[in-house]
Amino acid sequence: MNSHQVTKGSTRAPHRSLYYAMGYTLEDLEKPLIGVVNAYNEIIPGHFHLNEIAQAVKLGVAAGGGTPLEFPAIGICDGIAMNHSGMHYPLASRELIADSIEAVTIGHKFDGLVLIGNCDKIVPGMLMAAARLNIPAIYISGGPMLPGRFQGEDTDLIKGAFEAVGAYASGKISADTLEELSQSACPTCGSCAGMYTANTMNCLAEALGMALPGNGTIPAPYGARKALAKRAGMKIVDLVKKDIKPREIMTLEAFRNAITLDMAIGGSSNTVLHLLAIANQAQVKLSLEEFDKISGKVPNICKLNPSGIYRISDLHEAGGISAVLNRLIEGGLVDGSTFTVTGQTLAENVKNAKVMNNEVIRPLDQPYSKTGGIAVLKGNLAPDGAVVKQAGVAQEMLTHKGPARVYNSEEEAFSAIMGGKINKGDVVIVRYEGPKGGPGMREMLSPTSSIIGMGLDKDVALITDGRFSGGTAGAAIGHVSPEAAEGGPIGLLEEGDIIEIDIPRRKLNVQVSEEELAQRKSKWVKPQPKATFPNSYLKRYAALVTSASTGAVMRDDF
Repeated sequence: MNSHQVTKGSTRAPHRSLYYAMGYTLEDLEKPLIGVVNAYNEIIPGHFHLNEIAQAVKLGVAAGGGTPLEFPAIGICDGIAMNHSGMHYPLASRELIADSIEAVTIGHKFDGLVLIGNCDKIVPGMLMAAARLNIPAIYISGGPMLPGRFQGEDTDLIKGAFEAVGAYASGKISADTLEELSQSACPTCGSCAGMYTANTMNCLAEALGMALPGNGTIPAPYGARKALAKRAGMKIVDLVKKDIKPREIMTLEAFRNAITLDMAIGGSSNTVLHLLAIANQAQVKLSLEEFDKISGKVPNICKLNPSGIYRISDLHEAGGISAVLNRLIEGGLVDGSTFTVTGQTLAENVKNAKVMNNEVIRPLDQPYSKTGGIAVLKGNLAPDGAVVKQAGVAQEMLTHKGPARVYNSEEEAFSAIMGGKINKGDVVIVRYEGPKGGPGMREMLSPTSSIIGMGLDKDVALITDGRFSGGTAGAAIGHVSPEAAEGGPIGLLEEGDIIEIDIPRRKLNVQVSEEELAQRKSKWVKPQPKATFPNSYLKRYAALVTSASTGAVMRDDF
């Protein structure tokens, strides 16, 4: 076992002495040493309760015959970091999370890992670490929060508090109503209650084979969530004894299964970034084109908030991800032969799962749409691709042509929207917000939510080289590549240029000739990096991060 490098032999007596100082026994050190990576903190609602999950995991590890050793991982709440300088950091923190887990794991020679996370960048950061380290590992989430209630109806952070900001700005609701909504939107701990990035990634972990069935949808307050954590703790010891490693599980077929599930449930557009990044660490060749290829043949059978009226708790009651996967396997869309952390195949994991509500999880021949929830667009505005959550786009906006309203930062665009300067038919361009240009590829949830709150979601599109929250709905096209800071065409746009969006045909173009674009490019001056803290991590990140079209991973060719 890996841990023998620090626990066995006469030369490791000093190492054992340090363990004895903490109360561990010789018997403890003879068992598999399991790193329990706990992303608990007091600043993220999805992580506030993870100490309880960690305690259940450690009980499971001990019951399975291992010795649990807990250590922390950082996390940032995207909602709290939104719409200010803090939003430069969440995506960049994904790499920090993976790097720190690598450092502690190798430094202490753990035999296996239980990764406990829940929210947006923490989940992929942990799975990236598992793929990179390739020692037995299992992921367990803290689970989704329950929806809030406001004036007799379900609500949540996005459909409640964020969209209410736009409604208040346009005079549709009062300040008292806005505050009442903010106090009602998030009633429990857990990841936010819709099919946003956190919950999407927690669901996709099941399809990837790295999490136990139920990981994506069992609500955070339920006892079943702790029971699942306990089973994860027991299972990791079994994985160590059988030497089953993440790269045996996270194969190309497993990533295709995850993408298929993503399309079927209408998941967050951020999953494109994260699956590409995890595949990179697993040494699996996955391309942006794979997403659109799968989207073209997989129907969208779940319409969850923000794209629909249902929430994660509804999906759980309808049978959960196991029921969705079983339906997809029966339809020949998912490869059920892939291996999972249960020690069984994906098909064996879900064979007894039944759909309990055919509106929440529709039959394959009665989908909400015949193609998947995400589309990849290309054209002279996005030669390397752009991503849109088409499941959340109003029918009227699937094709659109309008004048560009060009802004060089999220702040400029948000100020214009809140100031009533955006008109019906406009295409809001937010550039220099990509991985390098941001830096950190900020989410544009505040601008898109305000557009919806003002009732303009069927009239206005927003295009950016940044990205969007999983809670974003509407004609919001992100990940435009190459980004403006790299001299991409989005950086050459001028006010009033006519933008053509055709989501069914996967096209994103500007009505400007190639000659004109070339002339503009010849005059383009690479912008100075945005002001950051002296010697900031963001400077190093901006220097090394790659394009969104490749997952915004860090360069390793230096």
